[in-house]
Amino acid sequence: MADQQFPAAQSALEEYQDIERQMSQPEVASDPKAIRKLGRRHAQLGSIVEAYRGWQHARDDAEAAKEMAGEDADFVQEAKRLEALVPPAEEKLRSALIPRDPDDVRDTIMEIKAGTGGEEAALFAGDLLRMYTRYAEKRGWTTTIQSENSTELGGVKDVQVAIRAKGNPAPEDGVWASLKYEGGVHRVQRIPVTESQGRIQTSAAGVIVFPEADEDDDEIEIDPKDLKIDIFMSSGPGGQSVNTTYSAVRMTHIPTGIVVSMQDEKSQIQNRAAALRVLKSRLLAMKHEKEAAEAADMRHSQVRSLDRSERIRTYNFPENRIVDHRTNYKAYNLDQVLDGDLQAVIDSDIQADEAARLAKTD
Repeated sequence: MADQQFPAAQSALEEYQDIERQMSQPEVASDPKAIRKLGRRHAQLGSIVEAYRGWQHARDDAEAAKEMAGEDADFVQEAKRLEALVPPAEEKLRSALIPRDPDDVRDTIMEIKAGTGGEEAALFAGDLLRMYTRYAEKRGWTTTIQSENSTELGGVKDVQVAIRAKGNPAPEDGVWASLKYEGGVHRVQRIPVTESQGRIQTSAAGVIVFPEADEDDDEIEIDPKDLKIDIFMSSGPGGQSVNTTYSAVRMTHIPTGIVVSMQDEKSQIQNRAAALRVLKSRLLAMKHEKEAAEAADMRHSQVRSLDRSERIRTYNFPENRIVDHRTNYKAYNLDQVLDGDLQAVIDSDIQADEAARLAKTD
């Protein structure tokens, strides 16, 4: 029987069950595109269904115990215990029903660029790359460097990395759900290795993140006539040749002016495919940002500014301190954070975002 108290949850359950029926059909099970699309939606609905079923069980158990307590005094205490479990189960369900960013389940492409500060900024950009790589390892995600321009001292002028989860994670466990908060200017304060006077220098690196589009994503269509593709020879640090074949690809999307260069794959075909996927991801992010600006919907985080010039975090080495300027989070474990223990910082952003979304539903 349909539950009338939470119609949105009941609808989610019915859609969830219908998706499971579809996924069991042989013609669907043999279609990777269909399975991927259904699997993503199945994961999106999973947390709602789990909370809904938990609330139903808690409610039904409490009602049954209450009836039994009316007939047998020995069940009075048990009825009170079970009744106390209903409010937290209901609160969990209400939280699960708060509209989420539909991109939360997507993988993520991240770009890190050295900003002001010369070689020191490039070294810091390299530190950020290592931090995110270690964080991804701790989460069980994979990282793939798609392009990188390094310096002779081991710094990073700019790097692009794809960070991907395995399987179809629940929305709250998706890569984008956590890393979408990382976009902006990251400021570092420390004594540079290039500084002989021992003076603290401030420099910065910029981080750009956007959800990764699937190769067969129906939301973004690219007309081949809108692409200008140039082929060139791959190069490494200092401009030296990486190989003797023209395998690197520079793809320009003429209508928007977006340029994507890819050289780290082994062949021109692979670089072309990788560049096209990144281009689709950029166009997807642009489309969603436009939607958010026009409709003020819940697609984008309340604490994730679309202003890429915003200073979001400071890394102070002399004090071993990290500060997130959006949530006022502060801790003195910078060494551990740079080693990938980033979750507490990100959690402060997630909690602030959830509080803002919850306030909008009141």
